[in-house]
Amino acid sequence: MPRVLHTAQALVDVVVEVDALPPRGGNANVRREQWYAGGAVTTLLAAARTGAEAVHGGAHGVGRHGDLVRERLAADGVALSDVPREDADTGYCIVMLEPSAERTFLTVYGAERQVSAESLARLAPAPGDLVCVSGYTLFEPTREPLLEFLESLPDGVEVVLDPGAPFAEFPRDLQDRVLARTTVWTSNADEARALTGLDALEDTPQALRRRIGSHAVVIVRDGDRGCLVFHHGRGTEIPAFPQTAVDTNGAGDTHTGVLLAERALGADWESAATRANAAAAIAVTRRGTESAPTRAEVDEFLA
Repeated sequence: MPRVLHTAQALVDVVVEVDALPPRGGNANVRREQWYAGGAVTTLLAAARTGAEAVHGGAHGVGRHGDLVRERLAADGVALSDVPREDADTGYCIVMLEPSAERTFLTVYGAERQVSAESLARLAPAPGDLVCVSGYTLFEPTREPLLEFLESLPDGVEVVLDPGAPFAEFPRDLQDRVLARTTVWTSNADEARALTGLDALEDTPQALRRRIGSHAVVIVRDGDRGCLVFHHGRGTEIPAFPQTAVDTNGAGDTHTGVLLAERALGADWESAATRANAAAAIAVTRRGTESAPTRAEVDEFLA
């Protein structure tokens, strides 16, 4: 069975709930604080809970943050291909969560930035495996190791790009190097519009496929309106399952994890996207980045 492999950073999310963001130089009182394993962890947990074999290839450190990441991955059977870095702890992200479910982030780097092409290669991707790449790994110092790793992959490995907000701001030549190896694009609507320069969301999948290549599969998420799936010259709208959100943090990563796991298990893209939409709908009704549902929970939801 193909595996879901992730190259991106695993971090700890320190989620603080506030009534509103403070003005510059001001103060806000925190109503609640929770700690979660986040970043690549969210996608991997979603994939594992769906039934796929999932492996994290990023770096991780020693200390309470690294321990939390390893503990949460191990609980769902997600393997680690790399060893802990002994000289640093894993980094963390402060997530300010407002009642509207809007999030604001502050990130502190740690051991997760200590990757090399050799350390990523311990994932040992084989044809059919789905290798997840985040646009956030294209910042220094992780950019060149990731590019070297991607350009060494054997034919038949699916490279899944989750561009994030930064990708559209990178230089064109850097974008082209990544897109040349990409076979699957999965993003939210704003990220698709940013790279294509198009306002009409329905036009973005085909434009992205032209940019990447005719072999590409393009998935664009549009919140409670569902997602668009475009491949082999055909576009399909996959409806969402709107819910009242309490926390949207990790919903997109949950969608990606379930989408790729379903593909690894043999589903077509449209069926995989339907289940990914359902999983994301469940996730937003729960707090934290570890909120991905199990396969049984998605079955029950869809029933």
